[in-house]
Amino acid sequence: MSARLKEVYVKEIAPRLQKERSYASVMAVPRLRKVVINMGVGEATQNIKVLDTAMEDLGRIAGQKPAIRRARKSVAAFRLRAGMPIAATVTLRGARRYEFVDRLCNIALPRVRDFRGVPTNAFDGRGNYTLGLRDQIIFPEVDYAKVEKLRGMNVTFVTSAQSDEESKLLLTYLGMPFRSGR
Repeated sequence: MSARLKEVYVKEIAPRLQKERSYASVMAVPRLRKVVINMGVGEATQNIKVLDTAMEDLGRIAGQKPAIRRARKSVAAFRLRAGMPIAATVTLRGARRYEFVDRLCNIALPRVRDFRGVPTNAFDGRGNYTLGLRDQIIFPEVDYAKVEKLRGMNVTFVTSAQSDEESKLLLTYLGMPFRSGR
């Protein structure tokens, strides 16, 4: 079964972008390469069980098993040693990336309190966009009653776009609700 948003991209968005931006071929049209979701769990230095619940939540949100990320350097002020597990991350490719973007834009983001759109200043200059989310309970997959502590996460959209302008146009057509105005 194919993702709904992928079909929309292939049938509507890619031809529209090719026509608007006058790309030579369909292969030159920017596309979403991957979506990386990262959840930092600093408390894992004191209690490793905290990382397990974070990984469980992230796995439910992403639909695949997250990988543990370990500290690269020791930092005495944070009681952190090199090699300690401190984060969980998931890289979504294929149909799962489109399913996640669809759920994020149409279900999760509208559930954010006082939501006015996502900021437009989070592009990195190479066509990638990073979105910070304050808590994991905006996703319907996470059971609110079982959440011990609210944890934020970063969602990075890696595109094949050459500029931030092309990337913003692609993400807008995919349904990303950018803030109007500024």
